Amino acid sequence: MTVAVVGSYGDDRAPGGDVSLGTVDIHVRRPRAKLGLQILTSLLIAVALIAMQKRGLYSTKLIVPFFKQFHPDLVVQSLERFPHIWFLAFLPFIAFVAFVIVGASNAVNLTDGLDGLAIGCTVIAAAALAVLTYVSGHATFATYLELQRMPQVAELTIFCGAMVGASIGFLWYNAHPAEVFMGDVGSLALGGAIGTVAVMIKQELLLPFIGGIFVIEAISVILQVGSYKLRKKRIFKMAPLHHHFELLGWSESKIIVRFWIASLVFALFALTTLKLR
Repeated sequence: MTVAVVGSYGDDRAPGGDVSLGTVDIHVRRPRAKLGLQILTSLLIAVALIAMQKRGLYSTKLIVPFFKQFHPDLVVQSLERFPHIWFLAFLPFIAFVAFVIVGASNAVNLTDGLDGLAIGCTVIAAAALAVLTYVSGHATFATYLELQRMPQVAELTIFCGAMVGASIGFLWYNAHPAEVFMGDVGSLALGGAIGTVAVMIKQELLLPFIGGIFVIEAISVILQVGSYKLRKKRIFKMAPLHHHFELLGWSESKIIVRFWIASLVFALFALTTLKLR
């Protein structure tokens, strides 16, 4: 909910067309305000997960694809014994959770540049997460696939299913040519939800494949900005990546459908890792 509120800042317009946040110029404060609230939200989620870990309801150990026996713990257990610096033991986990959730939120936001592109990829990612939540909470499947069984996350299957259904309903009106637009309110909230679910079901390292297009779009922006600042040269004609293909002459519909196909391939690969572990 906080992520959705953060996104709504981008939709406020003052009389006369100037974008403003209260009495402060939005062009200066809006990015910082959004990022600050995204980080705050992710920190609160991380603290809640630590509290669950203390009750034995959650594990801070990572599940690494393809390595069944390798589960590094993001909490430094040795530091918990020291009364004055015990909180430092949880900093790696908190930082990791913040990185995943904030990164996922902004990656979906960057993808939202063509009609139906982001929401179509969200349908695929949410469907993959629904499968992962179900098998992680199912005793038989979790044992067969050698996954860490988490009975509580089975309830998240309903949430992921609802996200798939709602996204399909939105896609009906957001398909090219769009009648309804997502904006920051939708993209930031959906990205945050995807990142949060991935953290809760311990599939953070699989998230780059579940949301492969989101990751590629975000990386294209990072590379473009970094290249221009360091070399004064651009790698792509325009970033995010979907605009690069627009300038190459691809039609909007072709870009959207091909990105959907790529997103589906990424998601299917993520699901195949369940058996390959």
